This record gives sequence, structure tokens and C-alpha cells, in this order.
Amino acid sequence: MKHRLLYLLNVGQRRLQRWSQERAGSSGVTAAQAGLLFFLGEHDGSLLSEAAAALDLGAPGMSGLADRTERAGLIERRADESDGRASRLWLTEEGRAARQRSKLRMKDLNARLTEGFTEAEIDIVARWLTSLQSRFPLADDRDA
Repeated sequence: MKHRLLYLLNVGQRRLQRWSQERAGSSGVTAAQAGLLFFLGEHDGSLLSEAAAALDLGAPGMSGLADRTERAGLIERRADESDGRASRLWLTEEGRAARQRSKLRMKDLNARLTEGFTEAEIDIVARWLTSLQSRFPLADDRDA
């Protein structure tokens, strides 16, 4: 096999994960938490299930992420007014500040990721990565 795409994708993902985790220590916000903060910055007050869908997480993973992010003081969880069993997530002031810091870190990371590639090359990579979502849907996606 010429390109070993799965291997390269896995190794690249692990390297990025480690690199991000090492740098998260100083800010206190993990990559997963930053993803939640970015989502809530555009959809504050979303249901827990909506955030899970947007972040491609199952219910247990989303619940754990929300717990950790809430303990860090970045979000607060409130019962939904129309369905007390459901939770809505809201950014705190500290969460808004952490979101801004994370946006700056993400800008630097994106610059590093795209360095040496043309805009057209990056467009192709982005299109390929995006296609993975439709080529390999979650079981729930197939039922819809």
C-alpha cells in the first residue's frame, strides 16, 4: 500500500493530542474542553445532547466532559425549563475568557498545521477529512 492513510492519520492524531495536552497544562483547558467552549460560544444554553452531537461524543463521554468542565468553573449546567430531566450548558465568565485564550492557541496551532502547504492543498485535506463523517457514519446517523 502506497500511502498507509489509516496509520498516518492515527499517528498524526496521537502526536497532536500529546502536543495539545502538554500545552493545555499552562491554560488549564484541554482540547476537548476547548471544543465544548467553542461550541457553546456559538450555542450557549444548548442541551447536553446537542453539544454531544456537535462534538461527536456519546452520552457517557459528554457527561464526563461536562462534569470536568463544570468543576473547572468554565460552564454551568442548568435543568431545562420544559424538561427537568434534560440539562442545558452555559458558559461562565471564566469559560468565556478561557474560550478566548483557546482561540488564540488554536490560531497558532492552525498556522503550524498549514505551514508549507498551499491554500488549495489545505482545501483538499479539509475536504477529505470532512468526507470521513459521511463515509463512516455513527450507527445513530444511519437510522435517521
